Amino acid sequence: MRSYTSQQAARLLGVSADTVRRWADAGRLPTRRDETGRRLVDGPDLAAFAVELARQADEADDVPYTSARNAFPGIVTAVKLGDVAAQVEIQAGPHRLVSLLTREAVEELGLEVGVEAVARVKSTNVHIDRV
Repeated sequence: MRSYTSQQAARLLGVSADTVRRWADAGRLPTRRDETGRRLVDGPDLAAFAVELARQADEADDVPYTSARNAFPGIVTAVKLGDVAAQVEIQAGPHRLVSLLTREAVEELGLEVGVEAVARVKSTNVHIDRV
């Protein structure tokens, strides 16, 4: 079974290692210590915790009903407007997402640099690489 250090778990959850430590100290995230005293999170425990965090975030937000389950909340970092089309970049944690949409949609949504937005992804082709 794969285990993750607090740093690795923090990177995967999109939070600081200090937040992971606080969650572990509060009993929210099960951890154990290795022979050198490093805090470890077992893979299945980390996966279950990540799912629970996402569920809690969905309940806390006013999430619209949608069939696009992959939501990346972030901040707009760039908008390039053409005559008809536009390109919008969103930084969602460590992820940079780029979307091509109509200029009209960008204007109707009021998308500009610094605005909070959610990129939703629905695809029939999703590639997964194991690291």
